[in-house]
Amino acid sequence: MTNKRDYYEVLGVNRNADDNELKAHYRKLALKYHPDRNPGNKEAEEKFKEASEAYEVLRDPQKRNIYDQFGHQGLEGSGFSGFSGFEDIFSSFGGIFEDFFGFSSSRRSRTRAQKGADLRYDLSLSFLEAAFGTETEINLEKQEVCPSCEGSGCEPGTHPETCRQCNGTGQVSRSQGFFTVRTTCHHCHGNGRTIPDPCTTCRGTGQVRVNKKVAVKIPAGVDNGSRLRLTGEGEAGGYGGPPGDLYVFIHVEPHDFFERDNTNVICQVGISFIQAALGDTIWVPTLNGKKELKIPKGTQPGDLFRFHGEGISSLRSGKRGDQIIQTVIKTPINLNKKQEALLKEFARIESGKLSNKLKNILKSSHVEAS
Repeated sequence: MTNKRDYYEVLGVNRNADDNELKAHYRKLALKYHPDRNPGNKEAEEKFKEASEAYEVLRDPQKRNIYDQFGHQGLEGSGFSGFSGFEDIFSSFGGIFEDFFGFSSSRRSRTRAQKGADLRYDLSLSFLEAAFGTETEINLEKQEVCPSCEGSGCEPGTHPETCRQCNGTGQVSRSQGFFTVRTTCHHCHGNGRTIPDPCTTCRGTGQVRVNKKVAVKIPAGVDNGSRLRLTGEGEAGGYGGPPGDLYVFIHVEPHDFFERDNTNVICQVGISFIQAALGDTIWVPTLNGKKELKIPKGTQPGDLFRFHGEGISSLRSGKRGDQIIQTVIKTPINLNKKQEALLKEFARIESGKLSNKLKNILKSSHVEAS
């Protein structure tokens, strides 16, 4: 069981507090318990962490909704366990602290490696490609590390220089009351270094826009809306960070004959009323070709038949589902005179059967009544 206090209680707000109220109350607590104002004070550090964690949850609509419904355990179940230390807090709230106090923390890394952005690609597949899997290539336009400068941003043979304005810290400092006020260096934009000779290929950015072909292996059994993740195929990272990932979203085109229900495939086959009455053997299309289906005598409209193992493979187990066949009985049209005569004779016989059946029922009822 968690011993954490209620986040609304921590910030001193009611459960309907809006963003402005949350920010104002957090600002007050952050100002009071900020470690730069309370050096060595463990109690103040814990209160600063507690207030920061509460604000992180309540300012995020998704986290707040989970917390309102399920509390601290709900957040832990969703993967949020709070901040591991001051570095996480200052990394997350650095911009907010600049808004609050006019400075960012010295604990905030100025050139931390940054993972590249993730990319999305929407891929259309035929019904059969999704069922059996396939391999294809997709064309992407994305940022990659500049091949000329290898991401340094410097013209080959040159090197970056330490910023003379901030001496490589990425920040300039001045005293302001209880605080050491640190602001981002405008000369190097917080990088702590400058590039006197920018790479002519990437103009000093360290990255170039390229068109790239990416091979994608589609596993058997993917469904409409499935998402594939290709690690490292996203945008290039910054400051030596890893590239992002590529997410391929699958869109499966409908089939003229088959429909999908999980790992089963469903289809309808038409048979004549004579086949339904007398029985027959017919050929039915499957994902793997045609297969014989025995139609028993007296088959009714909507009766279901099953081919075991003729469905779609499960992504988890690899086991194939079934093919379910529903019968649709077709009424004959454009009858010739002989066919009409035969049907009328059939109807007369059926009518006679029905008449005799009714007579027997009435006779039986009369006997019982007596």
